[in-house]
Amino acid sequence: MNCPVCGGRAIGKVGVEQFYCWDCCVEFATQTDKVVIYDLAEDGSLVAWDDPSLNPSVSCAAIE
Repeated sequence: MNCPVCGGRAIGKVGVEQFYCWDCCVEFATQTDKVVIYDLAEDGSLVAWDDPSLNPSVSCAAIE
């Protein structure tokens, strides 16, 4: 499986049909006909992307 954002292969499974990309620090969920992409907020909550073509607003460096 490849990340839908960066195409990386460093993917970890975090739940049923939910995955995390260690390369670009986004979480995504696969559904029947689409993929929903999330950023991780500072408090650890997930914030859905409105447009998957946008760059993530929070980088891995900001989370660490």
